[in-house]
Amino acid sequence: MIKTEVLIIGAGAAGLMCAAQSLKRGRQVTLIDHNPKPGRKIIISGGGRCNFTNLNIQADRYLSQNPRFCISALKRYTQHDFIKLVEKHKIPYHEKKLGQLFCDNKSVEILNMLLDECDHKNFTSHYNCTIESVQKSTHGYKVATSSGTIETASLVIATGGLSIPKIGATSFAYKIAEQFNINLLPLRAGLVPLTLSGEKLELAIQLAGASVDCIVSVGKKNKFRENILFTHRGLSGPAILQISSYWKEGQNINLNFLPDEDPKNFISDLRKNHAKETIPSILKPLLPKKFIQLYLKPPTKPIGQLSQKELNRLQEQLFSHPLLPAGTEGYRTAEVTLGGIDTKELSSKTMEAQKSPGLYFIGEAVDVTGWLGGYNFQWAWSSAAAAAEYA
Repeated sequence: MIKTEVLIIGAGAAGLMCAAQSLKRGRQVTLIDHNPKPGRKIIISGGGRCNFTNLNIQADRYLSQNPRFCISALKRYTQHDFIKLVEKHKIPYHEKKLGQLFCDNKSVEILNMLLDECDHKNFTSHYNCTIESVQKSTHGYKVATSSGTIETASLVIATGGLSIPKIGATSFAYKIAEQFNINLLPLRAGLVPLTLSGEKLELAIQLAGASVDCIVSVGKKNKFRENILFTHRGLSGPAILQISSYWKEGQNINLNFLPDEDPKNFISDLRKNHAKETIPSILKPLLPKKFIQLYLKPPTKPIGQLSQKELNRLQEQLFSHPLLPAGTEGYRTAEVTLGGIDTKELSSKTMEAQKSPGLYFIGEAVDVTGWLGGYNFQWAWSSAAAAAEYA
């Protein structure tokens, strides 16, 4: 029997952070993971440079059935707290765009920083460690593993969601929730490319690799401006990944291919000042030639000869182009999992399950999902720090 004060299952961003913060409190910490090495998602994130947080962290940039749940944790351990930790370890970083902070070098520096923070006599880790059972015990929880049975007062579940199964994602957190009668909200892939079908897919295949600056929206409130990227399956790129978290099956997305132009003024200017020119020649400096030819297929006669109906159609095509995705690429390429542990079941202050004292859920497994751009890493750091104050 191995005895420990805090047992953390999952050696990803949230698990490692929770271990580091718990050790600062003088707690005896054991960390286990079924993977052979820790931090696999950290290493591949941000194109290998780890977009570790964002300067513009705000609660309204997180999706949850309880939008206020994340506020407490995000305020108590902020992006600036994590930046101080990065600077303490002398890791060079830069802002890429929109407040997104990346390592100058490789993302393994963030992993090594967390491991250095865990380098303590009170810390034990077990990798390649599988779990056979989790049971309530007199003193907390008893976890039977391939490394032996571990008894702990505080059990922290930091095993993430279902995204990117090739690096070890599992449904473990959700199974533990079900075992202890903790409500789960429906799961779906988030920050994920959208797929197309039929004629639109054929066009996307022909345009694969082409990128367009675009405002992508769903409904009136949810809109993002960044690039979209045509792929052999449909659409990807930052704006598509962002909107995918808000998109529901059967909904159109709307595309504005000229985000710097006013629709009415643009069309009016065409009629007044460019009557002898053609639409392709006007659009050539603004959009990729292949995209204009294959996707927009505008009329080639002079603008002065276009009917009002043709101009109206052009305006819709350019500024509010409706598109019905067939679906998403799913968890295989999704960056996050939406839904999960119902936040009504947890304390927003401690991340502790109200029905099962001493059991904590942190990170991606919880129904809190951030925007693209470092928001989900910050939720990992903040929720982990919140649990570590009490576990």
